[in-house]
Amino acid sequence: MKIAVFNGSPRKANTAAMVQAFCEGAQAAGHEVETYHVGKMKIEGCHGCEYCHTKGEGKCVLKDDLEKILPAYKEADMIVFASPIYYFTMTAQIEAAIQRVYCIGKPLKAQKAALLLSSASPGVFDASVAQFKAYCGFTKIEEAGIITAYGDENQSDEKLNEIREFAKAL
Repeated sequence: MKIAVFNGSPRKANTAAMVQAFCEGAQAAGHEVETYHVGKMKIEGCHGCEYCHTKGEGKCVLKDDLEKILPAYKEADMIVFASPIYYFTMTAQIEAAIQRVYCIGKPLKAQKAALLLSSASPGVFDASVAQFKAYCGFTKIEEAGIITAYGDENQSDEKLNEIREFAKAL
């Protein structure tokens, strides 16, 4: 299975350890994994101009780093969103990367999606989880799993092993 992991952290954070553990588990199971550090890319939010659906034939009028990740959205069998939680939501950087897929409608081949979230605080995941579930429902992509970590769980051997085992079982 070809898996595209989109890491929304704009800096080295607990999310990086989660992504690494996921990649290790998935690769151990024989999956091909590519990670995209969208948190460090320059991707604007969707302007809602409808160019992509009128004149652009699925191409966005904005020319930025979306062009680096769009092939992954088109080719991956599974997508994984990973983000720290900043004030109850995923980072603005990953939000832009998710919303701009509007130009092609949805990931073209993806049959599964997963979500990895980290935070320093408990009780802050609900909005991001709800968004992910709505996204999966709208795109008709199966929810493969949601893993959250907060506080001392972040980077703990127990949590990272849970993530590795989850990825191995895909």
